[in-house]
Amino acid sequence: MKIKPTNRGGCDTSSQPGIRSALAAHSWRRSVAATSAPGRRRHAFAFTLIEMVLAIGVAAIVLVIVNAVLFASMRLRDATADAVDAATPVDQTVTFLRRDLQCVVTPTNGTSKVLSGDFKVGNVTSPGVPEPAAIEMFTATGALSASAPWADIQRVTYELRQPTDHNAAGRNLVRSVVRNLLTLTTPEVEDQILMSGVESIKFACFDGSQWQDAWDTTSPTTVYTNLPLAVRVEIQMSGKGNATAEPIQLVVPIDAQSRTNMVLTASTGN
Repeated sequence: MKIKPTNRGGCDTSSQPGIRSALAAHSWRRSVAATSAPGRRRHAFAFTLIEMVLAIGVAAIVLVIVNAVLFASMRLRDATADAVDAATPVDQTVTFLRRDLQCVVTPTNGTSKVLSGDFKVGNVTSPGVPEPAAIEMFTATGALSASAPWADIQRVTYELRQPTDHNAAGRNLVRSVVRNLLTLTTPEVEDQILMSGVESIKFACFDGSQWQDAWDTTSPTTVYTNLPLAVRVEIQMSGKGNATAEPIQLVVPIDAQSRTNMVLTASTGN
């Protein structure tokens, strides 16, 4: 026996399509509401506006700190690079001066000795050098090569010259070298700029008791017919930042000394 479903009023709803559709729509809405309730609860735990503002403020403070550290490190790097660049010419100049003075040869004293050369300090006029030199010496620092048919003895002078840039402070310290010492004409001079921004350069020679500002071994009657025992170099830099700075000082002992300037002759007799 088949029983037909009825509603509370006793009416038969199986044969009424409108009632069935209404019941289906009501159950669908209930299921949708049930499934969407957790989503509404999740939205209740989202960030508030105050929290977002605080997060952005903290991020901005961190970026400002990182930016300050980055630019401070860049300035430190630039300052270090400038210091290294400024120290490089000084080190190069000191190296050349020390090597030339340590390898200086004995003076001629007005004679034609072999492997000899004069030694002058002061206001020196050197052939082929346009400016007065602070020192002129003959030293054995010439490089030997197949393309340069010269000996290792060369004439070296140090002088100050005006820079090509007239707005630059100070003058250029130039090392002038002559390799061909046997030429009968004006020798060919090779110039090497060692430093820029130099105010003055001074050489002093130690004779055993005191420092002398002038030294000349070219005359047979000169008082200083031998090399000094030591040479002191003083370089004063120019410019606003170096106006009161201490000068660069270097003292080089001279080991090459000629024991006598006389020509000894042997004689026989009773």
